[in-house]
Amino acid sequence: MASFIGRREFIVTLSGTAAWPLAARAQQRAIPVIGLLSSRSSAVDTPLIALIRQGLNETGFGEGQNVTLDYRWAEGQYDRLAGLAADLVRRQVAVIVTIGGEVSALAAKAASATIPIVFVSGGDPITMGLVKSLHRPGGNITGTCTFIAEIEPKRLELLRELRPHATTTAVLVNPKNIQQAEIQVSDIQTAARSVGQQITVLNASTIRDIEAAFATLAQMRADALLVATDPFFFTRAAQLVVLAARHAIPTVYSRREFAAAGGLMSYGANQNDSYRVLGVYAARILKGEKPADLPIQRPTKFELVINLSTAKALGLEIPPPLLAHADDLIE
Repeated sequence: MASFIGRREFIVTLSGTAAWPLAARAQQRAIPVIGLLSSRSSAVDTPLIALIRQGLNETGFGEGQNVTLDYRWAEGQYDRLAGLAADLVRRQVAVIVTIGGEVSALAAKAASATIPIVFVSGGDPITMGLVKSLHRPGGNITGTCTFIAEIEPKRLELLRELRPHATTTAVLVNPKNIQQAEIQVSDIQTAARSVGQQITVLNASTIRDIEAAFATLAQMRADALLVATDPFFFTRAAQLVVLAARHAIPTVYSRREFAAAGGLMSYGANQNDSYRVLGVYAARILKGEKPADLPIQRPTKFELVINLSTAKALGLEIPPPLLAHADDLIE
C-alpha cells in the first residue's frame, strides 16, 4: 500500500509540475496585444513609436509589462499593407494602431470590421470613407487627422510669398496614394487658379521616380516646388532635400523633419500630440471604451519652420513678414 501511495503522490506532483508551463502560457496570452501597422519602415517611425508608447504609459500601459506591441512594416510598398493587416487579424490582436497615412488605416479597416482600429491620417477621414462623423466615428475605428486639404493651399501661399514673381511652380505627389493625391492636386490647383497661377503636377512613387521628377524640374526651370504630404516622401526626406539643394529649387514640405534635414521650409501640424493620442486611445479601448464613442482628434498647432542656412545657400532673402510668422528658424 505504501508503494502505491508513493506512486500516486508522484503522479499528482508530476501533473502539478507539468501544469506550471501551461499556467504561464495562459498568463502570457492574457496580456493584450496591440498590432501596429505602418506603410513606412521601423527606422523612419522609431521617434513616432516612442510617442505612441508615451500615450500608452500615460494611460497605465507599458510595453513588455501589461501590453505587447506587434509590428508590421510595409517599407513604402503600399500593396503589402492588405496582407500585413490580414496577418494581424489572424493573430487576433486586441487593437490595431495604424500610422503612415490613411493607406494603412484603409487596409486595416478592409481587413476587420470588429477589431478596434486607431489611425492617424492626413486627409479628411469622412471623405476617405474611414468614419461617418468626427464627433461619433461609428463602427470599430477612430483616431486623429491633420486635414491636409486645408494645409496644401497654405503651403502654396507661402511659396508665393517667398517667390512672388514665380511663373512655374510644381507639386510632387505620389500617384499610388490615389485618393489622397487626387484631393491634394484638386485643392492646390483650385488655390492656384484663384490667384492666376499655373501648377505643374509631377508624380513619384519610387526612388527613381523622384530622380526623374527633379530632372524634369531642371528642364522646365521650375521656380519653386511643393512636396505634397505622403508617407513615402517622408521616408525619402534626405533624398528630396539633397536633390532640391542640387537643383537649387526652393521647396516647401509638410513636416519640420524636412527643414531640420536641410529643406528650405515646412508648414504642417505638430505631430507629437497626434501620435501620443494614438497610444492614449489604444489604452482607453483596452480598458473597455468603444472606438465609435471616441471623437476624431484634430491638431491644435500648425508650425512654420524656415531653414535660414538653406535660404542663404539658395541666395534667397526671406521676406520679413514670413520671418515674423515663423515658429522656428534654423540657423
